[in-house]
Parts: sequence; structure tokens; C-alpha cells
Amino acid sequence: MRCVYIDMDGTLLGPGASLLRGADGRFSLLGVRALEACWRASVEVVLFSGRKQASVFEGSRLIGSAAYIFELGCGLVIDDELEWLTGGVEPTAERGSIFDQIEASGAPALLLSRYGDRLEYHTPWSYGREVSHLFRGAVDLDEVALLLADAGVGWLRLVDNGVIREHAGRFPGVPIVHAYHLIPAVASKARAVARHMQARGYGAQECIAVGDSREDLETASVVGTFWLVGNALERDPTLASELTDAGVRVASEGYGAGVYEAVVTTLAGG
Repeated sequence: MRCVYIDMDGTLLGPGASLLRGADGRFSLLGVRALEACWRASVEVVLFSGRKQASVFEGSRLIGSAAYIFELGCGLVIDDELEWLTGGVEPTAERGSIFDQIEASGAPALLLSRYGDRLEYHTPWSYGREVSHLFRGAVDLDEVALLLADAGVGWLRLVDNGVIREHAGRFPGVPIVHAYHLIPAVASKARAVARHMQARGYGAQECIAVGDSREDLETASVVGTFWLVGNALERDPTLASELTDAGVRVASEGYGAGVYEAVVTTLAGG
């Protein structure tokens, strides 16, 4: 193994987005030990997250990583060099940030108008973003795709980035609340991972990815093995029906312990 791509929230980070908390909320060093095992084996660690760039940068700096992927693959930074992976939609002086351009398209307002009782901005984490409009709620993504296409904004897509139980009470009658990102349709975590692999010269069988959401699961198409942390199925049991790829494994443990399991199992040739 030469590289591991690790999601942050719900994966490396435990409850409360803490690196030092396990599934039971108690102190745990297993996530840190996974990072140490990678360092000892000269395996590059790349954080890939839906978080905004500044947040992923700080996380990467904290663990000593030279590359990271932010806003669900819309941006990739390697050795301080930023590359936008948004299909030619980039910040300009005239049109503003990519976030501004998405807002100007009318797509966010359209979604909130159509799904007002089931969708809202995921505040405060929706503030200060460069690309994606971040929502929480429960919608049918196929239906959303048709809505965007009919409105002439099919260059955008709404992406499911996992379950957020702490906000379930805001939507009475909705059993599972998800975080959604509205991003350029060409962007994805899988595409960003593939681009990083290309830049570094890594082969698929030399890389693994670890995550907890449907968007994370898409990286199974570009790496040798994708590991789903155990807590992912506890939070969203419907994911079980999508684990059909032979390159997908489910860790018996959740959060950092699941990352540790994925790393040491792979290093041991298991």
C-alpha cells in the first residue's frame, strides 16, 4: 500500500468530530495509531472531505499530510498547489467564486422552493464555502436530478454525503436526515482521488480509501479496496443494499477504530 484516502467526519473523526473519541464517546487513540502505522510504512495519507478548504487544510497540517481533497472533490491540493476539478467552472473576478456562480444559477433557490419542508441550509457549516451549497434534509436524488435538468442547470448535481442524526428533529416524520452538497456535476471524490493517484503515479492496487457515505463509496471504482467504517451502516442501514462491488469491505469497528482496522489489515496483506 502506498496511499490511503480517509474521510474526516463520521470516519477518522469520532462523535463530536473529535479525533480522540471512539464510537462509545470515550477517549481513543486508534485513529492516531492508524496514522502512525501509515507513517511507519511510508504510506501517504490524504484526507478527502466535504468540508471547506480551510478546514481540511488545518486537518491535513495537523497530521502532517502534503495533499488533501476538499468540498467533495471540487478541489485538490498537492504540495501547496491547488487544482479545481469542477469542469472549467472556476472563480473569476467578474463572476465571483464557484459558490457565487452556483447561487446565480438559481439552483439553490429552486431546491429550497421545491423541498422547503424537507431541505434547508446546513448552518453553520454552510457558511464561508468556495464551491458547494451545503444542505440537510431528505430528498429523492433522482427526482432532484430531473428537476435541475428541466430547469436548465443540469451542470449541477446534489450529492448525498452521509447521515446527520443530530438534526433529525428539525424534520418531523423524516427518519434519516442527510447532508447534501450542490456541486458541479463533473466533480466527485472519486475523480479527485483518481487525479491525485495520477499525479503521484499510484496504481489502483496500491491504494485504499476509507469512508462512511455513498459519495465515499464511489471511490471503490478507482482504488484497490474501499473500506466502509462500521458506524456507517448503523447510521444508514440502506447503504447495505449498495455494497455490491467486490472491492468493498466493511470494517467491524466504527470511526477511528475502523480506519485502524482497514490500515493494519491492508498492511498485513489481509
